[in-house]
Amino acid sequence: MKILVTGGAGFMGSNFIKYIFNKYPDYQVVNLDKLTYAGNLENLKEIKENPNYKFVKGDIARNKDLNKALDKGVDVIINYAAETHVDRSILNPRAFVETDVLGIYELLEAVKQGKAQKMIQISTDEVFGEIDEGEFFENSPFEPNSPYSASKAGGDLLCRAYNVTYNTPVIITHSCNFYGPYQYPEKLIPLFITNLMENKKVPLYNQGKNIREWIYTEDHCRAIDQILHQGRIGEVYNIGSGERLKNIEIANLILEALGKTRDMIEHVKDRPGHDSRYAVNSDKLRKNLDWEPRVKFQEGIKKTVQWYKDNPEWWQKLKNNEYWQYYKKQYQTNDENSPKDSPI
Repeated sequence: MKILVTGGAGFMGSNFIKYIFNKYPDYQVVNLDKLTYAGNLENLKEIKENPNYKFVKGDIARNKDLNKALDKGVDVIINYAAETHVDRSILNPRAFVETDVLGIYELLEAVKQGKAQKMIQISTDEVFGEIDEGEFFENSPFEPNSPYSASKAGGDLLCRAYNVTYNTPVIITHSCNFYGPYQYPEKLIPLFITNLMENKKVPLYNQGKNIREWIYTEDHCRAIDQILHQGRIGEVYNIGSGERLKNIEIANLILEALGKTRDMIEHVKDRPGHDSRYAVNSDKLRKNLDWEPRVKFQEGIKKTVQWYKDNPEWWQKLKNNEYWQYYKKQYQTNDENSPKDSPI
């Protein structure tokens, strides 16, 4: 099988590529990545010489770049490429629309033209908005509350429309929050881990009351593996662990793992449009495709903390780069709508 993984130098894409080569060493993988701030080829250094692996630098929203990656055709496109950080979407929504909507259009056109046999769209539970009680199902209505989630919803709706209108073979996934090794340190878990390792406080929105569902990267890779090989065209699959925690609970687990006290938590002003709770029902994936998450959160968070402890050279380089410093400065603006105290 030949796979085009878009966004393959990012956190989830790189973990998936390594998972594929570990389980299916004869598969071929083309990695198309724009190498924005979150794309890092060091994530794939152990497989870069693999003869079945090819890297192409490019943007999914540029037809020329996409054609270069698809010059000999592939069996499937798995789209991890996305702008994903909510705080950044508040500052610069245009970049999210370009990648998460226009980029999806280009990918769907490529599949429609026969350059790939099918496509798997990796999306998020955030397209559903927030839910105070209960769970989101695959057919729950979209009610996005941030430019990020709205752009992802737009891309997902394009996938649905292409499948219905043109019979384009596409599968959509909506996942809860990922965590694990190689996650860029702007996200909550790696930010908290690395800040505490630098003896810096961790910024917590809304007293840490917001609830998220979390899945370890390896379990998510296994879910996409099942969907790749057994998923039905035109279907939507929720990917969830069922483990839902308040952000303050996560902060306390990380503090405990690193031997830090609770005075290292700094409560900061909440960001605009901050969803209170996410929860997805993943029974369809579990029952129809025989998938179950294997890594419990308490085990996964310990493994993740240990990875960042063992790899300081990886994340220190990122937190010291010019791009990181630039975006930190953007939160110091006088715009009262910007999240000044963001944990970027």
